[in-house]
Amino acid sequence: RLFPNWLFLSFAAVVLGFTAYKTFKKFLVAYGKDKEARTKRENLIAAESRHAGNKNQEGGDVEMTEVGGTAANTEDDEQPSEQDDPKELEKRRQFLEDDARQYPKEKIAYLILLWAGLTVITFLKGGKGVDSVIGLTCDDAGFYILVAAQFLWTMGFAALFGYKNVKGTQARLAVNYPFNEQDVLWDGKKLQFYSFFTFLAGIVAGLIGIGGGMVLGPLMLVMGINPRVSTATTATMILLTSSSVAVMFVMSGLVPWEYALYFFCVCLSGAYIGKTRIDSYVKKTGMSSILVGILATIIAFATVGCVVILFTNLAKVDWCLDGFKAFCTVKTEEDECPASRLLLGAEVFFPSRT
Repeated sequence: RLFPNWLFLSFAAVVLGFTAYKTFKKFLVAYGKDKEARTKRENLIAAESRHAGNKNQEGGDVEMTEVGGTAANTEDDEQPSEQDDPKELEKRRQFLEDDARQYPKEKIAYLILLWAGLTVITFLKGGKGVDSVIGLTCDDAGFYILVAAQFLWTMGFAALFGYKNVKGTQARLAVNYPFNEQDVLWDGKKLQFYSFFTFLAGIVAGLIGIGGGMVLGPLMLVMGINPRVSTATTATMILLTSSSVAVMFVMSGLVPWEYALYFFCVCLSGAYIGKTRIDSYVKKTGMSSILVGILATIIAFATVGCVVILFTNLAKVDWCLDGFKAFCTVKTEEDECPASRLLLGAEVFFPSRT
C-alpha cells in the first residue's frame, strides 16, 4: 500500500461520505417512484374490484386477471399481430428463454475460467503478505510481468463480454425484444462510458483499501440500473475478486480461523435474512428502493467508522503523520516518525536554552 494510513483513511472517508450522500439521494427518488407506483396499483385494483362487483350485480360474469384486465383483453394482447414475422417471433422467444435461465452454463464457465486464471497468477506473483510460490519478489522482472498478465487477463474478459453485450443488444433490438425499463441498451458509447467509470471505481477502491462494491454498487444505481441487478452484480464481482486471494491466504496458513469462522457465520446469517425476508418483501411490494436505502445506510456507517479509526490511530502515535511508502519496500530498523526526526534536526541548529 503506497498511501500512509492517515491519508488513505481520510480519502476513504471522503469517497464513502460522498457515495453515501449520492446513494441516499437516489434512495429518496426511487422510494418516491415506488410509492407512487404502489399507490397506482392499489387504486387500480380497488377500481376494478368495484367494476367487477357492479358487473356481477347486473348479472354479467367477468373473469379478472392478475394485471387487472379481463381475460378477453389479455388473450387479445397475447395474440401476435398479423405483421409479426414468424422468424422474428421465434428469435424473440429464444432470447426470452435464454434470459430467463437462472444458471446459464456458458457464462458460468467463463466466470470459472476467469477465476482460475486470477488464482494461478496470484499464487505465482504473491503479495498481500504471502510469498510467491516460485520465489518472486518485487525486485524481479517476472513480478511485473505477472502484474501485467493479471491486468490483461481481466481486461480481456471485460472486452469479450462488452462485445457480447453490444452484439446481444443489437440482435434483440432487431426483433423488438421487450426490454425492461431499467435495462441497459448497450452500444459503443455506453460501453465506453460504463467501462471508464467502473475502471475508475476499481482504482479508487484499490487505492483506499475498500471493497469495490462500496463504490461500484452506488455508481450503478446512479446510472439507473435496477437495484436488484446492481446488488447481484456487485456480489458476483466480490466473489470473483476476493475468493482467489482468500484461497492464497488459506493455503499459506495466514487465516485467523477464529475470526474467519465468526464473521462467516455472521455474514451467512445476514445473507439468509436478506434473501428470505428482504427479498421476499421486495418481490411482494415492488419496493426495490429499500435495497438502495440499506446500501446507503451501510456506506454511511462505514464512513463514520473510517473517521473514528483515523482519529484513534493518530491519537495512538501522538498525531504523527507518516509519509508515503515505496512500491517495493525493504524493511529497515529506522521506523521513527518523520515529524520527530525533523524536530531533532531543528534542535541541532536551534539548541534549547536551559
